Amino acid sequence: MAISFNEIPGNIRVPFVFIEFDTSKAQQGPSIQEYKVLAIGQKLSSGTKPPLQLDRITSESQAREFYGAGSILAGMMASYLKNNKVTEITAIAQEDDPGSVAAQGNITFTGAATESGTLFFYAGGRRYTVAIDEGNLASEVASLLQAEIQEDEDRRVETSIDPGTPEKVDFIARNKGALGNEIDLRVNFYTGEEAPEGLTTTMTPLSGGTSNPDLFEVISVLPETQYNIIIMPYSDAANLTVLETELKDRFGPIRQNDGVAFVGKRDTMGGLTTLGESRNSPHVSILGIAGPSSPWEWAGAVAGQVALSAQNDPARPFQTLELSGILPPSEKEQLLLEERNMLLYDGISTYRVDSGGVVRIERLITTYKTNAHGASDISLLDVNSLLTLSYLRYDLRTHLLNRFPNFKLADDGTRFGPGQAIVTPKIAKSEVIAKARQWEEKGLVENIDQLKRDLVVERDAANPNQLNILVSPDLINQLMTTGVQIGFLL
Repeated sequence: MAISFNEIPGNIRVPFVFIEFDTSKAQQGPSIQEYKVLAIGQKLSSGTKPPLQLDRITSESQAREFYGAGSILAGMMASYLKNNKVTEITAIAQEDDPGSVAAQGNITFTGAATESGTLFFYAGGRRYTVAIDEGNLASEVASLLQAEIQEDEDRRVETSIDPGTPEKVDFIARNKGALGNEIDLRVNFYTGEEAPEGLTTTMTPLSGGTSNPDLFEVISVLPETQYNIIIMPYSDAANLTVLETELKDRFGPIRQNDGVAFVGKRDTMGGLTTLGESRNSPHVSILGIAGPSSPWEWAGAVAGQVALSAQNDPARPFQTLELSGILPPSEKEQLLLEERNMLLYDGISTYRVDSGGVVRIERLITTYKTNAHGASDISLLDVNSLLTLSYLRYDLRTHLLNRFPNFKLADDGTRFGPGQAIVTPKIAKSEVIAKARQWEEKGLVENIDQLKRDLVVERDAANPNQLNILVSPDLINQLMTTGVQIGFLL
């Protein structure tokens, strides 16, 4: 026998029993792909960590310390951790763009309270309650609200009494930039919340925020670590293009460290349609949102649930997964089924709110709609398809690298001795089929007979040191809709 030893030299004459270990056949089952998540967002100057530094985050308090309580990144991390405390997450902070402008808004009170009661105010999903006494004037209520918000370390906005109008509270987003325009302001939210009689309010939503940080700063310092899930706060065209370009390159056969990014966007139906139609990437999923919670908190919650679910089974659909910590949009803010269906054709993911007020994922899709020729293409529409393909590639690559780590390559029919570190196309083909059987058992693929018929394994005609494999797995599908016709009898 001509066994291919890895460590035992062939010229040893010293009497002994030399035993080495070979790990190439040790792993019998499918690989376990450990997910890693990357969160990107703006910090405040109060944060202790410098910008553009990768930090592993394990708690909300740590994120608040690192990036500043009330910052976009700290809020994103808090939302993620409410939904997933086990998948490893790394955050990278950016400072506000030097040329950016902060979003501003205000609330003006008029009249006087004719009864005692409570004022309920929400800023970026943060709830503030102010005790109002009968007879309190509008200016007094404004002062009470302004003081209440400023006491909150995690407030999303800075507040002040307007210099010329004591009945008005001015708001300015704590992080500068366009994202501040998407911070929600509202009086009352839950059923039964009402301002005391005699008081009226006039709200001016936050607006005027301009310029997000340049995402290229983050891309330029990222390592080759694979981040399976990315939380992205920015939805402007420039930053989306940078992200799509980077993820496309990472998805390719050379780098193979692909990931899917999740973005939240608050906008009108028309605005969401325009945004979705302007993008065509299989690597980014944009969720249209409404309600008190901020878009980056929605993105963090979705990412947390997807990472938790997909690491166990990337092919299992995400519909019905609860987005913990996200305040449900009011009934009038929720889109109709027809509108949500339209968005799903425009490249925008959707959510729904159940009868108990719980926000759940409805369907997660990418913005990919057409191929390079402009033809309609659903091949990479669903996020599940991307994540399943990513796993299959990871598992097959890991298996081949472990099974044939430093093997020789020979033609089928070569009569080599048992124990030789040699692989032939026939041997490799049997390994691929065995691996496909494992995928079938895990519920990731179907129609293995078709895979076997279409499988091609051969030596490269121009390079005798290269083995070429063509494998065509039939990905398992997701039960999204069920059609039933009831033909009744009388």
